[in-house]
Amino acid sequence: MMRTDGYLLDNRQTEAGQRFDAFAALFDPTTFRHLERFGIGSGWRCWEVGAGGTSVVSWLAKKVGPTGRVVATDVDTSWATSAVRPPIELRVHDVGVDDPPGVGFDLVHARLVLAHVPDKERALRSMTRALRPGGRLLVEDADPTLQPLACPDERGPEQQLANRLHHAIRGLLAEHGADLAYGRRLPRLLREAGLRQVEADAYFPITSPACGALESATVRQIRARLVAAGLATDQDIDRHLANVAAGGMDLATAPLISAWGRRA
Repeated sequence: MMRTDGYLLDNRQTEAGQRFDAFAALFDPTTFRHLERFGIGSGWRCWEVGAGGTSVVSWLAKKVGPTGRVVATDVDTSWATSAVRPPIELRVHDVGVDDPPGVGFDLVHARLVLAHVPDKERALRSMTRALRPGGRLLVEDADPTLQPLACPDERGPEQQLANRLHHAIRGLLAEHGADLAYGRRLPRLLREAGLRQVEADAYFPITSPACGALESATVRQIRARLVAAGLATDQDIDRHLANVAAGGMDLATAPLISAWGRRA
């Protein structure tokens, strides 16, 4: 992730762990499907960028086995310490500032990271430079402007409140430097970084228990900022959290754009 002094959804907060769990439930099947297509296996050398949670890092470690290597990096590694065992190496690292933690990687992967990194161009150059010739880069990021509603089926006051709060959260994210249209640009950016055989797809969860868990954790995490900015009242937030807990709302998440390519 980017430096926590500017990142709205700070990984040092308790709700961050709940968000990581929700992301894993929502997006791990998509991520793993792509990585399986690359042929990942024993002995691969991998760099996982922005390893806030442990699900992807642990999966990679099982795939590469004892002869492989998984370098997991983030500016805040506190959530990933439980996964640290060979072949995993955990390092504090800022992908938009620091040099790569090595070269010759067979795979470099980042999910829901680069949209929050101030120097995205440098980050992509660093990730590409770290690959061996023929190595694979997989970058996955959300694009909230492609689908800006928490409840696409806005049929009543509960959904209207959810969408109003979601609009406020998007505004705060933009103020803190998040690029809310970054996902759609990934194919072009990977080509401009010199990658070949670039492809992309998108996954768009409409409703699931994990969507509700992610919504609740996100709203609780930035509740104070929403109230301080005059974007919502405590009563609004309490009512919305109760609506989410009660179920019955089809809560969506932003589409996850996955783009991949191979170093020439």
